[in-house]
Amino acid sequence: MKSTFKLTGLADYITLTNAMFGTMSIFFLILAVDDTLSNPYSEGLATKYIWASMLCIFISAVGDIIDGPIARRYSKRKLLGGSLDIMSDCLSFCVAPALMIFIMFGRWGEATPLWTLSLGILGFWIISTGMLRLARFQYEDGSDLPYFHGLSSPGNAMILMSTAGFIWLQPLLDFGPNLKDAEICVGEGVDYACHATPGLDLLILPIMFISGALMISDRRLSKLKHGFDMKLSIIQMICLLVAIVWALIRTGVSDVSLELGGDIAPAGWFFFASCLFAIYYVVKPQPPAVSKGEEA
Repeated sequence: MKSTFKLTGLADYITLTNAMFGTMSIFFLILAVDDTLSNPYSEGLATKYIWASMLCIFISAVGDIIDGPIARRYSKRKLLGGSLDIMSDCLSFCVAPALMIFIMFGRWGEATPLWTLSLGILGFWIISTGMLRLARFQYEDGSDLPYFHGLSSPGNAMILMSTAGFIWLQPLLDFGPNLKDAEICVGEGVDYACHATPGLDLLILPIMFISGALMISDRRLSKLKHGFDMKLSIIQMICLLVAIVWALIRTGVSDVSLELGGDIAPAGWFFFASCLFAIYYVVKPQPPAVSKGEEA
């Protein structure tokens, strides 16, 4: 019987590192929460840890991109790679983003039970559809088709981070509803509850549902390995990375996002740009279907 280490190759250790970053993302989310969760837009969330959590998910996504080519080129031992990849991706791109959104937008102690329950159900939806997506990817492994069936789990994480970051910082951008003028209140009816409810918060629910549905759909989405789409995906990743790093640098551990104002607002526009690139990728015309006999 071979030892575990003899069954692993270079790409497997990269996959394990991706999983560690996914775990670190969750640890940062735990650090982001303190005992005053009732008012997350003031002292309730240590938002610096939210951005650190996003950065860990982003780094894990980069690792997921490079471990495949490294496995094909350098790793002679590929016995564990597929199973490790599924477990790592589930942790980093399903559990961590779902928990991140639940913590960011939960408004514990202030939101109605219906809002908290809705976020929880859609968090389960993201995790379950992500697991189904990863299982299907493993089933279809080896296909040389130039497209995926359904949105990839790292792509889903990119969409969720982009939209969550933009919605969180939107009140600072002089664009759309602000906190004080929120017309829809999902709180208990207390004055401060409405003031802590940006109007765009409600968009996070349909975004979570649609992104999860895309992962288990049959929609053909290109693999972004070359051409114009690959260049746009690189630009999107740069926008997302700049947004996360900008917000991380400009936010202190005890800073309140709304009090930072213009110092952190540019990050919101980079998140918004990343959202636009993601929308283009999802809604652009599908690549032509290829039969098995036509696979490259």
